[in-house]
Amino acid sequence: MTSIAVIAANGKAGSRIVEEAANRGLDVTAVVRGENRTKAKRVISKDLFDLTGEDLSGFDVVVDAFGAWTEETLPQHSTTLKHLADVLSGTETRLLVVGGAGSLYVNPEHTVQLNQTEGFPDAYQPVATAMGRSLAELRERSDVNWTYISPAADFRPDGERTGSYVLAGEEFTTDEHGISAISYADYAIAVVDVATGANGTGSHNRERISVRW
Repeated sequence: MTSIAVIAANGKAGSRIVEEAANRGLDVTAVVRGENRTKAKRVISKDLFDLTGEDLSGFDVVVDAFGAWTEETLPQHSTTLKHLADVLSGTETRLLVVGGAGSLYVNPEHTVQLNQTEGFPDAYQPVATAMGRSLAELRERSDVNWTYISPAADFRPDGERTGSYVLAGEEFTTDEHGISAISYADYAIAVVDVATGANGTGSHNRERISVRW
């Protein structure tokens, strides 16, 4: 059985990933700073920056669901990911990162990202830039078995769980109506599928992939 640790498990994405894993009967551990508010029965109560190799040893997969939104905390997208990569460096443990859509490419040459296009909301530009920077830094790591999973542009916290999704690659894609959307619940299904190799998802080691309806 795949053992999974979910960091920032009390958050919107993290809690749904824990719930999906728990509902499948997987061995899932919530990593939280305070009280556990998830369905996980195993808990590590510790700040992300205080996590050590000993804390994360024995897990097959570590899911990084950390998020930062304020101007002063945005650099933590890079610093937290660097810390986790350093902790997991040289181990077999896989690191799955809950990413953003802004860094998805909109052209086959992979020279233009979604957040560089006209009409991208100004309000989301700072977080998209910060997350894109952390992804670029992660790409430089060959000592960690990482996978970066970008959601669709419209990432819906309260969207329905349809039980289906489309797994795509580095480029921004939409459905037949030109819509790029996914619920947190269906995104969680995709993350757990990738973590366990279910539904033919494959490992996607040191790759960025994307998920939409």
